[in-house]
Amino acid sequence: MGVEQSIATAPDIDVLIVGAGISGIGMAAHMKMLCPDRSFTIVERRAQIGGTWDLFRYPGVRSDSDMHTLGFIFEPWKHEKSIADGPAILEYLNRIADERDIRRHIRFDSKVLSADFDSTAGYWVVTLQGEDGQRSRLTARWLYLGSGYYDYDKPYEAEFKGRENFKGEIVHPQFWPENLDYAGKQVVVIGSGATAVTIVPSMPEAAHVTMLQRTPTWYAIRPAKDGIANFLRKVLPEELAYRITRFKNVTMQNLVFKKARSQPQKVKDYLTNKLKEALGDKYDARTFTPPYDPWDQRLCLVPDGDLFEAIKAGRASIVTDHIDRFDATGIELKSGKHLDADVIITATGLKMVMAGNIAISVDGVPVDFADRYYYKGAMFSNVPNLAAVFGYLNASWTLRADINARYICDVLNKMKADGTQIAVPRLAPNHQLDEDDIYDFSSGYINRARHLLPKSASDMRWRLNQDYVRDNKWMRDDPIDDGVLEFGKARVAVQQEGQLEHAQ
Repeated sequence: MGVEQSIATAPDIDVLIVGAGISGIGMAAHMKMLCPDRSFTIVERRAQIGGTWDLFRYPGVRSDSDMHTLGFIFEPWKHEKSIADGPAILEYLNRIADERDIRRHIRFDSKVLSADFDSTAGYWVVTLQGEDGQRSRLTARWLYLGSGYYDYDKPYEAEFKGRENFKGEIVHPQFWPENLDYAGKQVVVIGSGATAVTIVPSMPEAAHVTMLQRTPTWYAIRPAKDGIANFLRKVLPEELAYRITRFKNVTMQNLVFKKARSQPQKVKDYLTNKLKEALGDKYDARTFTPPYDPWDQRLCLVPDGDLFEAIKAGRASIVTDHIDRFDATGIELKSGKHLDADVIITATGLKMVMAGNIAISVDGVPVDFADRYYYKGAMFSNVPNLAAVFGYLNASWTLRADINARYICDVLNKMKADGTQIAVPRLAPNHQLDEDDIYDFSSGYINRARHLLPKSASDMRWRLNQDYVRDNKWMRDDPIDDGVLEFGKARVAVQQEGQLEHAQ
């Protein structure tokens, strides 16, 4: 009878990975390498892999990090361009999925609605919904959330008075129409973040593109091609060249971020001088001097200065003002000026969510992530067998995804060796943790979502730390069995062991 119960309570799979984007494909590849004897399934709500890079179809869509750090630690980036466009990133992910035999593990058109951890059985009970609306159930020992941090269904839409009066087209970049005709038209792009900075120089067919910003942004100009990386690839084995380039770029990212924190004026002066060089007599201090320090918000990457080339050529311009209202022919500004527009693009940002909007619960009790602390940037206090990826705010997303995937594989291997089914970062109710705001960024999308985000403490174990160089070493050196991550057996497994002992 004990054997029958054991079979009955075994989950369908060891690890359920949510999302077939960078985080999900990365976790699957790590499992193939580090714990190949464990089963996994990726569930992806869309019809193909890629996540963000499949969803976003706006003109010029590209990475805002170099691909030697946005690429995986285990898979060299082979393209000549380091700042890659969306199709090149999709090709990279698809190649990994095929070469590493990951694609057959993916269930497409499957949306995760809810996941409840059953402590008695020691696994997650997950409810899925297919494209046809049909629901199904899947059980998994672990849940790994690679679903990103924003709402795929609803972007952030700022409220604009008179929106209904505008006679042209209004488009949000998250849902770019397939056949949007903007040739010869006046286009206004509202926003000054990475999306707007990408779109503005990428619409040469338009009569003119105006970027309308409330406040200026700090820009970092760099070549789209990494000359050192391309040289190293010619003279060294591919993997060694990639490793050296990755180290170089990680080190530079880290140095620039820390310099911006410790000597903001020096970084301001450097960035301003580069802008003046790029723009010449088109430079205007009011348009290009933000009211905040560099890296209080993410620096906007401008590969090959393409935005500034478009401005110098007269194809694009930047207006700093506030919107009063939309009217039939464009936008009335609070200064009294009017921007004529045939097409308005609201690049006003993303709407953040936690856990991909999945209803997460433990033994039927809903989990409010805002009440939990991060554990090692990968798990959450008192939530068993759950991991998630929230990439770096000051560096490439994939750097964190690589760390977390490797760490969870190490945890899985320890659990197998010990014969345990449950791992939970245990935090007592009367803890004395010193809460620390790691989200010390003024970016709108973060400020709008602070009430949703998990907490961080000054203690390295209980934070989403923002220093990849330190994190990478610390996560390798700190023991898995650290006295905080508590390992145990499911109640059913304990009962079965008792029955076996009694029978003997």
